[in-house]
Amino acid sequence: MSFDEKIGELAEKIPSLIDHLETEEATKNALIMPFIAALGYDVFNPKEVVPEFVADHGTKKGEKVDYAIVQNNEVIILIECKQAKSNLSDLNMSQLYRYFTVTKSRIAILTNGVNYLFFSDLEEPNKMDVSPFLELDMLNLRKNLLVEVKKLAKEKFDLNRMLSTANELKYTSQIKKIMSKQFENPDENFVRYFFNATNSGSRFTASAKEEFTDLVKKASFQFINESVSDFLDSVKAVQKEGEKSEEDQELMEKSDGIVTTEEELEGYQIVRAIVCQKIAPNRVAHRDTKSYFGILLDDNNRKPICRLRFNASQKYIGFFDKDKKETRHPINEVTDIYQFSQNLLDSLSFYEEKE
Repeated sequence: MSFDEKIGELAEKIPSLIDHLETEEATKNALIMPFIAALGYDVFNPKEVVPEFVADHGTKKGEKVDYAIVQNNEVIILIECKQAKSNLSDLNMSQLYRYFTVTKSRIAILTNGVNYLFFSDLEEPNKMDVSPFLELDMLNLRKNLLVEVKKLAKEKFDLNRMLSTANELKYTSQIKKIMSKQFENPDENFVRYFFNATNSGSRFTASAKEEFTDLVKKASFQFINESVSDFLDSVKAVQKEGEKSEEDQELMEKSDGIVTTEEELEGYQIVRAIVCQKIAPNRVAHRDTKSYFGILLDDNNRKPICRLRFNASQKYIGFFDKDKKETRHPINEVTDIYQFSQNLLDSLSFYEEKE
């Protein structure tokens, strides 16, 4: 199973488990250890995941952080755990703050198994920031956040890559929180901005504030709904554009059961960008079937450039030799397609018509 699938499966269990997790230890066993394991770390190997890691601070001796993840004999991630229903308070953060300063770890996590707060030292070296750069809610999983959390996985752990996006994540998450709050309950300065922008020279009176507060809330709600609607319309348009007439029986099996995913369309755009080194962009087409997403030269099913097989947990990209025999290569992410740039360019050489 992929990381996303493991986390999704764990998230589904939380509602049925949470009322039974009355202690911190129970929360660790049921929720937090599986989360660490999903990242690829062996929770039963004390050389890799150290429970009750001693983090002495000044005159305070024997202080322990719940888990320390170690790589090459260096602590890379600290994890402080709380009971599932507990609030992740400032007091908990101050406790983690003390641990952070006495290790070389640049990543610290505070969690109750449901919510995960990720911290670093972006503002001052070796001093944990007050605000997390990323917050993951297991009951409201967002794909874009899982992509970032996955950077902490054992196989792909890259501290520099993680920190390069951490600063951006920190501020974008805070901005989104502010926007959400303003859309639901706009404050006076927010309302005043729109009043002044639409009423040049008019005074912002108490009655104007009351009237415009309601107008700003309504306009914000309408703007979000219209933006979502426009996005869905654009997705439908892309899907409609990809519907082509089939040339053989295999493609004739196309039915309502076929769903063209965003990942497949993203893969198509990557493939097209690569092969356009040799051919014109309008010669690259795609067709979706129940078993694979085909990318073709000249919209000709007898000229496959590659096939994307994204319908199972393990993704594959398939290439054909001159005898039309397919060889499949496993990939983990859509962007891994770039690793097969030469294969894509080579596949064009099997066809007579070239740019």
